Amino acid sequence: MGKTHERIEGRLRSFIEAQPVFFTATAPLSADGTVNLSPKGLKGSSVVLDEHTVAYLDFAGSNAETIAHLRENGRITRGEPVFRDDPRFPELLARFPDIDPTRHGLRAIIVVTAELVRDTCGYAVPFMAYETDRDLHGKRFAREDDASLDAYFTKKEHIATSLDGLPGLPLPLPPSTV
Repeated sequence: MGKTHERIEGRLRSFIEAQPVFFTATAPLSADGTVNLSPKGLKGSSVVLDEHTVAYLDFAGSNAETIAHLRENGRITRGEPVFRDDPRFPELLARFPDIDPTRHGLRAIIVVTAELVRDTCGYAVPFMAYETDRDLHGKRFAREDDASLDAYFTKKEHIATSLDGLPGLPLPLPPSTV
């Protein structure tokens, strides 16, 4: 059955780092705001930084709801987007050695600090097999450079501001450090 853990370590850490797909859920402070549940993926795109902190790479995509919600209230447990112009960005990016960030339109690294570490039994969750990462995202965004990626984000709805009008991705896009 479910258990509360003092920290992310051992079997729990190995399990988290081995996941090729995971989900994030965020919401704005407004009671009538949009709740966002986002699938995330690419094997190696999430890491455990320490016993209470995880991080994942935030790639180009449909919207910037997770970033907007984190900028407004930090609730994902407790999180923040670290953008490409942040001095911490290069050191954090080095924690993802299996990902080529130039192929995916890397926008930010999301750092999440867990105040409570708890698992559940998962008895009803089916066994599933990981086959491989899809290559569509890499193929789509590998042809972008900083200027074209910024132009892409600028013309897309709900990148600079969320569905609820919150600040999303800061534009113009800071230059890539990779």
